[in-house]
Amino acid sequence: MTTPPDPTRPAVTQVGATWHAAHGDETSSLRPIPHPSLEDRVALGRAARKQVGRRALGAWTPPTDRFDPVALIEGQETTRVTDLVPIRHERMLASPFAFYRGAAITMAADLATQPTTGLYVQACGDAHLANFGGFLAPDRATVFDMNDFDETHPAPFEWDVERLVTSFVLAAREREFDEVTTRTIVTGTTRAYREAMAGFAAMRNLDLWYLRLDLDGLLTRWGDRVTAEGLAQFRKRIEKSRAKNSLRAFDRLTEVVDGEHRIVSDPPLVVPVREMGGDPQVIITWLAERFRAYRRSLQTDRRHLLESYRVVDAARKVVGVGSVGTRCWIFLLLGRDDSDPLFMQVKEANASVLEAHTHRSGFANHGQRVVEGQRMLQATSDIMLGWTRSEGLDGHERDYYLRQLWDGKYSPVVDAMAPETMLSFGEMCGWTLARGHARSGDRVAIAAYLGDSDQFDGAMHDFAIAYAEQNQHDYEAMQAAVQAGRLAMPVHAAPSPDEQRNPS
Repeated sequence: MTTPPDPTRPAVTQVGATWHAAHGDETSSLRPIPHPSLEDRVALGRAARKQVGRRALGAWTPPTDRFDPVALIEGQETTRVTDLVPIRHERMLASPFAFYRGAAITMAADLATQPTTGLYVQACGDAHLANFGGFLAPDRATVFDMNDFDETHPAPFEWDVERLVTSFVLAAREREFDEVTTRTIVTGTTRAYREAMAGFAAMRNLDLWYLRLDLDGLLTRWGDRVTAEGLAQFRKRIEKSRAKNSLRAFDRLTEVVDGEHRIVSDPPLVVPVREMGGDPQVIITWLAERFRAYRRSLQTDRRHLLESYRVVDAARKVVGVGSVGTRCWIFLLLGRDDSDPLFMQVKEANASVLEAHTHRSGFANHGQRVVEGQRMLQATSDIMLGWTRSEGLDGHERDYYLRQLWDGKYSPVVDAMAPETMLSFGEMCGWTLARGHARSGDRVAIAAYLGDSDQFDGAMHDFAIAYAEQNQHDYEAMQAAVQAGRLAMPVHAAPSPDEQRNPS
């Protein structure tokens, strides 16, 4: 359910209201589409700068009546699988950086109290650095892009930038980089965003739409920043990630049971339907029916491809940090024969954490919201990406989105990043975020707001430093809640951050 508008939060500007009226929902095609001139779009960006100056975005001081962050997290967990929630707490408490990954809801509430430019885009909603990386495009090229869209929703562009740069401050602190190095990384990330937006503002619409950052482009832009050894390690990781596909998942995640391939049990992280109680065939049949309903969200050729596979097994799977406790499944399908597997992930979709602070979603199905947001922001998306709505075995109706489980995914290894590597990675993220925003928002107006100076870069650094401190306080509040017995933890002892980084 959408939270009612809060009369104490800043009003949505006319710019934001106009964007929402013309974009990003199922009925937008019925409305007239405005086509302002270039001059008017530039004027729009400059007017936003007069309304909220770039330096003003750098201020963060928590209000005296700020919400209880633990209460927000608890409220988010009321609809989740109860026995999995302690795993979420454990993962979030691994470090301040891990807490930040799971606490998009608290940052969204904080950003809503700040002055805003009103320059709306399709926001990622959770643009921290761990949600950027590589994967295989449909043409099997390795591309770099955003890869998590659970919280995507129309919002002011700076909210994504602020979440991104704060994640780099926290990562730099985890690597024990000094303040000068941290500032260089953060301002480099923001500068890459600003300069990329200026470039995109001058591009033709179709050229921007076709633009993507593939492996060759990545190495051309940033390859000379990395040592020969670092470049060799990167290429090795990319090659390893390319092999992370359904065949690898088949090898790693299945076993033969009574002559049939079945998903390996690893409770509580992976629980096959055969271990969930009741008649496994009843659950499999129910899941297969839900899976058939999802096919209607695919275009015809992809539906035809999917229908050449049959569902043979399924399991509940724990994923991510902030998503732990949502209902997530993996499906094992087989095609031509046992050597032709396909693994699909089914993930519950709830309201975006941004929705309560902007506008109600224009999509009746939150799975569709995630999918449409992903298609808007990514240069290229999984061909099996789709959505469905399903009534669960408990009688509750929920929204889901589906995608391939493994498809050449490459994730950043923060613990191994040297300063120059983190700077390059930050610039990649900044460029990529700008491209997504440029596709979905008014890139000319945003570029005019950002300007040519480094004022925005410095403001984002100031905000990120201040908000990293806020994140530390919230992390400590969650620690205190666990110690007081307010939040549950798994029965086994949670490893310390040092133990997680350096397992014996």
